[in-house]
Amino acid sequence: MFFKGKNVVVSIAMLALLGALQFVSAEPKVGDALASNEYRIGPEDVLDISVWKEEDLQKQVLVRPDGGISFPLAGELKAGGKTARELQAEITKKIQKYIPDAVVTVSVVKIAGLQIYVLGKVKKPGQYTVGRYVDVMQALTLAGGVTPYANDDEIKIVRREGGKEKTFLFDYSDVKNGRHLEQNILLKSGDVVVVP
Repeated sequence: MFFKGKNVVVSIAMLALLGALQFVSAEPKVGDALASNEYRIGPEDVLDISVWKEEDLQKQVLVRPDGGISFPLAGELKAGGKTARELQAEITKKIQKYIPDAVVTVSVVKIAGLQIYVLGKVKKPGQYTVGRYVDVMQALTLAGGVTPYANDDEIKIVRREGGKEKTFLFDYSDVKNGRHLEQNILLKSGDVVVVP
């Protein structure tokens, strides 16, 4: 069948555009995912903090084991557990009484606080310092994978939050075969992956 005329070309173009818009709207919003997984500052991280047009207020700061830092005009601050944006807002608020139009920048230049542990029947058990968030499968890969003697259907992730321990179960076979992928959670600093 052969179609003639501009109306047909316009109709086909409109259908293609509508299909593309539907595809775009169906995709998850990347910004939402990034915001929920934004890096939280930890002990021994190195931060670069600067105030625009203030040479005396440009420093690299080491986060102490208690999560605290010191910065001129802002004094003592709790950096541990906060995102760079949250700390930036706090420093800006504290120094505005001295510099009303302060433009503060906070960036993490060295990540040392994101440590996970993989124990049990893996090829290279131990502590791993990672420069980004990793999930359970990635942690097992860092540890060289599970050994032939591992009970990989009963892997546990142990997490301490607010003085309490939480346990998450992980079935390696399921995830490897593309089932129950929600159990492949992002690990937080201090999480322990135990492979029985």
